[in-house]
Amino acid sequence: MKTKSSVNIVDQTLVQECSSCMYKSLLFDTLDPDSLNTISGLKKQTQYQKGERICVEGERIEHLIYIHKGLVKLSRRNDDGQIQILSIARPLDYVGLISVFSSQKYKYSITAIEPTSVCFIDLECIRETIKTKGDFAMEIVEKMSQASDEVLEARYTLSKKSLKEKLAYILLYFAETIYKSYSFELPISRTEIAELVDMRSENVIRIMSSFKKENIIKTKGQKVEILDVEQLRLIIG
Repeated sequence: MKTKSSVNIVDQTLVQECSSCMYKSLLFDTLDPDSLNTISGLKKQTQYQKGERICVEGERIEHLIYIHKGLVKLSRRNDDGQIQILSIARPLDYVGLISVFSSQKYKYSITAIEPTSVCFIDLECIRETIKTKGDFAMEIVEKMSQASDEVLEARYTLSKKSLKEKLAYILLYFAETIYKSYSFELPISRTEIAELVDMRSENVIRIMSSFKKENIIKTKGQKVEILDVEQLRLIIG
C-alpha cells in the first residue's frame, strides 16, 4: 500500500480556507478570524485513493487529521502479527483525536477505504491555540470525550455479541450510520470485516451466505442490499 509520500495534493479548486468551510463549526467556530487564519495557513488538504496509507503505525504524530470526504480504517497488528481494525472514521471525524495529545507516535495505521480527502492541521499550532483560547480548549476536550465514548461503546457492544449478531450489526452500521441507505457498496472486503469484528473470514462468508438464503440481504460483488431490516434488528437483539 502507498503511504502519504506518494499521494497528490487535491486540486486547488477543491481546497477551502478554514473560515469558509461549512464544517468549521464542528471544532473551530469559537476561534477569532486571526486564529482561524493562522491554522488555515498551516493546513494541508490531501487526496487519497482507496487502499492508500495516510499514516503508518510508529510514525511521528505531527498533525491533527480531519476527514473532509470519504472513509478510512484505523488498524494495527496485535502481538500475534494479525491485523485488527480498530474503527472506521467517516466525514467530519478528527481521526485519532483521543491519542494525539498523549503519544508522540501513531499506535495504528490509517488507510483510505474509498476515495478520501483529508485535512492535515499542524499539531503544534493547535497546541499553542489551546494554551490561549479557553473555549477552543473546551471544544477539543468535548470532542475527545465524544470520540472516546463512541469507540468504547462500539467495541463493548461487539464484544458481547455472537458471530451472527456481529455481522448483522456491521451491515446495519454501514447502511444506517455511514451511507444512510439500505443499498450500498461495502467499502471493505470480507477479510477486513473479519478484522473489524474479530472473526475468521470464512465465518463472515458463511454468515453472509446464510443471510442471503434467508432473503435478509442480496449481494452482488461488493454491492449489498438489505431486504429485511427488521430481521437484522431481531438478530442483533
